[in-house]
Amino acid sequence: MDGGVIVYHVAITTADDYLTRREPHRQASFEYLMGLRAHGMMIAAGPAPDGRSCDLFCRVQQPGDIEKVVETNPLFVDGLWTGYSPRSFAEFLEPWELPPPRPDETRLATLVEGATPDAEMASFVFIEERGAGRLLFGGFFPDGSSLAFMISADPTAAIAPLDASGLFTAGTLRARPLLHIV
Repeated sequence: MDGGVIVYHVAITTADDYLTRREPHRQASFEYLMGLRAHGMMIAAGPAPDGRSCDLFCRVQQPGDIEKVVETNPLFVDGLWTGYSPRSFAEFLEPWELPPPRPDETRLATLVEGATPDAEMASFVFIEERGAGRLLFGGFFPDGSSLAFMISADPTAAIAPLDASGLFTAGTLRARPLLHIV
């Protein structure tokens, strides 16, 4: 990763009627995200299965660029995304390769978040999990929290290797599903 690039996780909040209103906007949003991916800016994106949130993982040159990435997406422009909260990673483990996009919403993944007192040592767990084909990417935030994009659709299986390492603060690991679109 280029030294001038910042990697962000952006948590998107959606309108209450997101699931019922999104269909006419899905293709335009998908094409927009794929355009960002073609320029190396979009790592992954997708909604929660219940439609209550979306998650974006992207690379930008300047912190202010994240606003443009989110607010020019057709889902934001048309009011289906109602807010967002970006967090920049202090350390980020890049994916070896990005799987092809699946706009059909059939690929379920799990995001695992938790705290670690030692991000440097915990990063070795992420490296091992990526090598085993269970982690697509992951990283650590300045506050000591972590986020792992686990390929498994099973939350218990996604959390287990991180928990077993003993390098994450006991009781902090939690999993949530994500439909991996981009």
